Amino acid sequence: MLPLPSTDLVPNLTLQRLIHVWSSSAASAATSPTPLVYRRVAGGIIRELRSASSSTSDDDIVPQLRKLADFLSADNVDDIDKNSLVNAGGCASVLVSLLLRRDFKLESLVEVARILTLILTSDFVLESNKKITVSDLCADLDRSVSALIRVLRDGDSLESRIDAAIVLDAIIAASDAGTKVLIAEEELIRELVRLIGPSDEKGAAMDRRAVEAGLGCLARISAAKRVRPRVVHAGVVPALARVLMANSTVAPAATAEKALRVMEAAAGCAEGRAAICEDGAAAATAVVARMVKAGSEGAESAVAVLWSVCQAFRDRRAVEAVATAEGGATKMLLLMQSGCSPAARRMAADLLKIYRVNSKSCLAGYDTKTTHITPF
Repeated sequence: MLPLPSTDLVPNLTLQRLIHVWSSSAASAATSPTPLVYRRVAGGIIRELRSASSSTSDDDIVPQLRKLADFLSADNVDDIDKNSLVNAGGCASVLVSLLLRRDFKLESLVEVARILTLILTSDFVLESNKKITVSDLCADLDRSVSALIRVLRDGDSLESRIDAAIVLDAIIAASDAGTKVLIAEEELIRELVRLIGPSDEKGAAMDRRAVEAGLGCLARISAAKRVRPRVVHAGVVPALARVLMANSTVAPAATAEKALRVMEAAAGCAEGRAAICEDGAAAATAVVARMVKAGSEGAESAVAVLWSVCQAFRDRRAVEAVATAEGGATKMLLLMQSGCSPAARRMAADLLKIYRVNSKSCLAGYDTKTTHITPF
């Protein structure tokens, strides 16, 4: 309440400049959606999709699904808001209800698979919410799997087919052995093999994400022994051989390990061992080539495969292929000196006899007494 000594005002140019900068940024921000606006828009999309799930037409659903996908993948939306939508917005149940519609168009199914993949693979979604999504998918297993197989078979892009395989992998992972047998239809297995790399298209390029997604499903399915002959008949062995012979960009160590696990499962049935020994045992050669570049578990799977075809199946083509493979003996020795399991070490010791016999040009003399060892 003191009197001013002077009424002359001095302009504060710095403050004036800051006000100008703030007003300019506020004007530009008004034209782009804020997180709050995004959250309201996303909530509205969920409500519209819920009402559309019971309608007879899906002409307006695709744009809404794309908006929802944009919300979940937007960088300027907080991860907490994304997870909250999945948690409290009933997102999973709405998406699954759309997936199960019998008259749903392929384009809409592709978008649903894309959003489900975002939910199941994103770090911002809590594991509890992912489990709820998978549980909703498994509630009507037949229709969920059929819809995803449709996307896997008829998807308009490789990305959409990868999305379908990722969602299927989550369903298979949550299923018991008996359910895996029911899920593993011939069409599904055939499409998964095609996703890895089509055997009927010479020179077809392999995609790393496609190979990983396909192998993930096949590795889980092949855990059921009754499914293995189906997997072999679908042409998985030559497809796996191509993966193992691919460069590390397409098939890094983790991918090669999955491929070897599936090959080991295939070798667990007579049909698989016969397929490995076909075409000059090219598959066995591919296994030897990647056995020390696929992690410890991959190496043990490789030895199990080679032991199966050379000892359990006693195929001369496989013995010759393994004996002439470059660096095979060295790789066996490296495995034996590593921290592998006792069974793998004994199988590797058996396989070393092939190289000793081969050095004497007497392949027919190969024999072993360790028939009690079984890798299956």
